[in-house]
Amino acid sequence: MSSTFNFAEVLPKRTNSPNTQRAYFRWVDRYLVDVGGLKGTRGDARYYRMTRLPLRTLVKTMTAKRLNNWLNRLAEDGHGRQGLDQARASIVTLADFLLMAGWLDDKTVDDLHGVRTPSVEKSSYEARLLSVKELKQLITAAKNIATSQNQQVRNDLVATALCTMALRRDELSAAKWGDIFVDESKVMIQIRGAGIRDDVIEVPRAVIQITSDWRGLVEASKAHPSAHTPLIRRIWKGGRIARDGLSPDGIWLIVRDASLAAGIGHVTPDDLRRSVAASLRDAGMPIEEISKIMRHRSILVTERFLAKLPTKD
Repeated sequence: MSSTFNFAEVLPKRTNSPNTQRAYFRWVDRYLVDVGGLKGTRGDARYYRMTRLPLRTLVKTMTAKRLNNWLNRLAEDGHGRQGLDQARASIVTLADFLLMAGWLDDKTVDDLHGVRTPSVEKSSYEARLLSVKELKQLITAAKNIATSQNQQVRNDLVATALCTMALRRDELSAAKWGDIFVDESKVMIQIRGAGIRDDVIEVPRAVIQITSDWRGLVEASKAHPSAHTPLIRRIWKGGRIARDGLSPDGIWLIVRDASLAAGIGHVTPDDLRRSVAASLRDAGMPIEEISKIMRHRSILVTERFLAKLPTKD
């Protein structure tokens, strides 16, 4: 039984345009890199890969959740609607052929078809950058809006992590206690992304201290901070720490309420991620280091990301 799939052979049945075929190959290759953890290819090597796509990786990675997360990442990195539509179409088209070949089931492919292209239209507010002073104001406000000590430390951890580590809200929501470890005297955290391959980044000293305080409170509440339990928790009325993790929307609400309480206007977690990148750039950090912190797959992505940042107020 074959362990590979020849996408290059079947794609002409869907489109005869060489330009479209090359674009589909590019996006499928990008998907395998971003979600499947493979190395990127170019030119003849890319075409060769399209004739021998690894079925094991495809079957494991082609899910609606991973496709949706991937498209959102592309939108966040500055891709326009046309590119996002084409990226989605390339994966859905590949899924159709895998279904016909018996490698994917009907439900999986139907779910993939149900994934919509993320909106890239301007919202009712403009994306913005916060100064270092405003980031500190937001962190302080996140603590001040708390109604209990447990909530205060939890909010402090959320805000400080977002304002120093350039985390996405879904990444912070997905973090487990076991993702934090020590490597050569450095405290590191494994970031759970959309794909198979995860990223590891260093935890800043300020976040380490707050995390230690938070762990003590979780232990005192008998909420069991074991390796596979959520790092960021819900807080029940009265201040009791839940065993359930805080959702990405819950993290967004903390940022929203803290920014309004700080008097700095409407701010989103994405604004914080952009602000961290801009602050690092303005501080003179090499783009290679910024790219590692942002967890981009290449320096080219980081260059494009930085070029699209709005001007600070």
